[in-house]
Amino acid sequence: MTVEEAKKRLEGLGYSGIYLWQDPPGTFYDWHAHPEDEIRLVLEGEITIGTEEGIYKLTSGDLLEVRAGTRHWARTEKGVKYLCGSKTS
Repeated sequence: MTVEEAKKRLEGLGYSGIYLWQDPPGTFYDWHAHPEDEIRLVLEGEITIGTEEGIYKLTSGDLLEVRAGTRHWARTEKGVKYLCGSKTS
């Protein structure tokens, strides 16, 4: 899937402000929350995102929607490239 195809997929789900992000191996984001719904669509590599409901390992082609106010953390051991977007519930 190209970046443009992936962007269109997220826009079709109602997300905007879509941007490409990349984290190198060993990146860790501690527990936090966002004021809007957030989505991550992995293009390359892998990332693990944990919420109070469970832990999700995402690889190329996977996406995860995190609802506004949901506490979560994220880490990548190998590095990852993904698209991010947000929307108001």
